Amino acid sequence: MFAPCDQPTYQAVLELLRPDDVVLDIGAGDLRLSVQMARITRKVYALEVNASILETGFRAYEPLPGNLHPICADALILEFPAGITAGVLMMRHCTHFRSYAGKLRAAGARRLITNARWRMSVESVDLSVKRTSFHTAGTGWYACLCGATGFKEGPAEQWSMEMDRVHHEVSDCPRCM
Repeated sequence: MFAPCDQPTYQAVLELLRPDDVVLDIGAGDLRLSVQMARITRKVYALEVNASILETGFRAYEPLPGNLHPICADALILEFPAGITAGVLMMRHCTHFRSYAGKLRAAGARRLITNARWRMSVESVDLSVKRTSFHTAGTGWYACLCGATGFKEGPAEQWSMEMDRVHHEVSDCPRCM
């Protein structure tokens, strides 16, 4: 399955990248975002499991930028290259968020740029932030390491407008159980 995003979504990703980033693009598809990222970062590994979709990208963007390294493999099985500073996961349908986040951390990445958690806009997830337990987190929005998001109910008198703008980073939400 391949579902490219629109250019404004890709632009949101590009704005979160830095010139010295080494990026792992998980689910790179036909390379349309990977090529754009290679123009502004040090290196991009474009990881795609579907060889025919990857081949479409080879043909469309030939020659590929020298700092773009396509890899045809399954992200759940492949050992990620060391030295990655940022992962990119543009798959709203992703069900392996926890696995990818863990593998990225192990490869050195500190950020994951994604639309997989909230399934709406692009966010940059700090992979090094200490997560709290869902059970001790207060009332409000939460985003879990497993990729789930939601709202934890509590007493109405605890509610504030600020709670609508922030979320708790948790590690053990009800979906994890």
